[in-house]
Amino acid sequence: MTTTPAWKRVATEADAKEHGLRQSEFEAVTKALGRPINMVELGICSALFSEHCSYKSTKVHLRGLPTKGPRVIIGPGENACVVDIGDNEAVVFKVESHNHPSFIEPFQGAATGVGGILRDVFTMGARPVALLNSLRFGDPSLPKSRYLLRRAVNGIGFYGNCMGIPTIGGELSFHSSFNGNCLVNAFALGVVRQDEVFLGTAAGVGNVVLYVGSKTGRDGIHGASMSSEEFGDDSDAKRPTVQVGDPFQEKLLLEACLEAFKSGCVVGVQDMGAAGLTSSSFEMADRGGNGVRMHLDRVPQREAGMNPYEIMLSESQERMLFIVKAGQEAKLIEIFKRWELDAVAIGEVIAGGNVELFWHGELVSSIPAHLLTSAVPEYNWPTTAPSDLALRAPISGREIPAPEDLSHAWLSLLGHPNTCSRHAVYNQYDSTVRGDTVVHPGSDAGVVRLKSSRGCEKGIAISLDCNSRFCAIDAHQGAALSLAESCRNIAATGASPLGISDCLNMPSPENPETMWQIAGSIKGLGEAARAFDIPVVSGNVSLYNQTHGQGIQPTPLLALVGLLEDASKAVPSHFRRPGDVVLLIGETHEADIGGSAYLAALHGIERGALPKLDFVLERKTCELIRSLADKRLLVSCHDLSEGGLGVAFAECCFRDYEAPLGASLTLARKNTRPDFALFSESGARFLVSVTAQDAAAVKAAVQAAGLIVSGEGSVGGEAITVEGVASIPAAAGFKAWFGGLDGIFEA
Repeated sequence: MTTTPAWKRVATEADAKEHGLRQSEFEAVTKALGRPINMVELGICSALFSEHCSYKSTKVHLRGLPTKGPRVIIGPGENACVVDIGDNEAVVFKVESHNHPSFIEPFQGAATGVGGILRDVFTMGARPVALLNSLRFGDPSLPKSRYLLRRAVNGIGFYGNCMGIPTIGGELSFHSSFNGNCLVNAFALGVVRQDEVFLGTAAGVGNVVLYVGSKTGRDGIHGASMSSEEFGDDSDAKRPTVQVGDPFQEKLLLEACLEAFKSGCVVGVQDMGAAGLTSSSFEMADRGGNGVRMHLDRVPQREAGMNPYEIMLSESQERMLFIVKAGQEAKLIEIFKRWELDAVAIGEVIAGGNVELFWHGELVSSIPAHLLTSAVPEYNWPTTAPSDLALRAPISGREIPAPEDLSHAWLSLLGHPNTCSRHAVYNQYDSTVRGDTVVHPGSDAGVVRLKSSRGCEKGIAISLDCNSRFCAIDAHQGAALSLAESCRNIAATGASPLGISDCLNMPSPENPETMWQIAGSIKGLGEAARAFDIPVVSGNVSLYNQTHGQGIQPTPLLALVGLLEDASKAVPSHFRRPGDVVLLIGETHEADIGGSAYLAALHGIERGALPKLDFVLERKTCELIRSLADKRLLVSCHDLSEGGLGVAFAECCFRDYEAPLGASLTLARKNTRPDFALFSESGARFLVSVTAQDAAAVKAAVQAAGLIVSGEGSVGGEAITVEGVASIPAAAGFKAWFGGLDGIFEA
């Protein structure tokens, strides 16, 4: 008697529930097909219906984001966006999450997050030139948080360094809400000629489906589904769903793909990321309006006894799916063979729109591609205003005891894990490889130079930002304020914004209060993007970041990319020499102390009315800074954000491994609360240093723009002083700031 293999048997409602598929979704698929589905098809449905692949709980809100602009060549919907930077050149970029895998297995989870985002970029035909990352971990006093941080940073550095791509910036924050769910978001940017962009489409009936790259194993099976689930007691048991990366293999894949793109044979290409061969085949078919036929027994396999279910759902790394002009596949196979990579014709593009899967000549699945991609049901979950709206109430100065020793409080904030130097993280990343990094990690934004044969070389500035604490208090206002900070960070280098890639890290959408946060953050981002006239051109949504019902602080991370027409004009954030004049541009408001790092770190208070956001003032101030940078009038420029004037002023005096500079600053008006003057997080403010001979011209430009200089001083001395407010020894400040993470990174 012949036993039916488990992968061939008919799937039941119980199977669907076990795979995370809703009963209504299971019934809708079987009704649309007019037949039961087998376990292979259930696995495929489960992966493509996951939040990670479908965005089914956020699409209704994401449609409200502005995605078009004069420079946008390709917006959301492809592997990454493509934005015009002139001269037939374009940048390709995207940010994505790898949160759940990184919590389960931090080294491989973070490493493969880097590998995946790189493939998203070079699958478009672009050569990657920069990496950044954004990290969130739990209470840094917990051994688990320290372990996750160290291993995730190791994984990021391992993959990026081995690939030979500079990591030029990022961010790191700690909060107890991340104790059960860390966040690891990876960003990559590449450069491509506009006439050499490739899309993930299965076009041309009869064209060949070519599998290239590493062999398929059993690692990463159910990775997309796992990334769309809440964690429970069994999170460690999900370790087998985390992929294993090989950056040296990906380096070969990168070079082979870039060579293949020049062959004239490639019609379409997509990386096998989340959901592996399943997502790449179904999404390419749907985009092309065609079907795809694949013979799964031809897929290169590194483990014996694999079956169609495992092959379709594996998330083994360093793999791509090509659509190649019929009859020209041998040319591409030869290219990949030279790079010591597998390249096998596993099928062809067909008419009709179905993805047909064969196993040793037997048809084991045939499903319309659109049914599991563009036709996935969308959910408009109910929203309820959070019960803690009182968190947004203004804080009275009477509620906050003034520090007995403000200088001591200043030093304490400089050494706090959320406001100290991040050198312990980024010194594990290579930011110098390729020799094109102009502004390295530690400034407001990283800047890379684009090599060119013309007179001057362009620069690309990149910033990753999100104030999770702001967003936990008011997701709408917090997201908008995060974009305002991003704009200041890009402007501080002298760059003009091009586009936003967002990564919305959120708890469960099924909780009405957290859905309120999700919807609010998207709306806040949309309003701010329109106000700043910057399109949202790519992104990622990561939901169900919670454990046992305890959700993370909402973290709508924003990657903002800007353009410098001349990279040599890029401005760093640090003071550079004694004798330069320091100017504080913009006004400080004591009322903007709500939600501040000062209240959270030194008073244990995470509430209050958030800083007011004046879009017109923010734009005007950023335009002024860009104009001054373009005229080479700025020696340094640093925006004021988390930690306010106190942290920003000290950071301007500090550079990694160098003796700190002293500086003094006199404020134009006296504040009633010195600690609020020092730590308020009012927006539209910059600290700049200029030469003594340029100071008058800069002050005149500020006045002409209708803005104010609210403080003036000079670089030099052995102390960092805000006259009449507080002073700290520069050496002591540097020691507190530079060593803030040392204990966390100890073994």
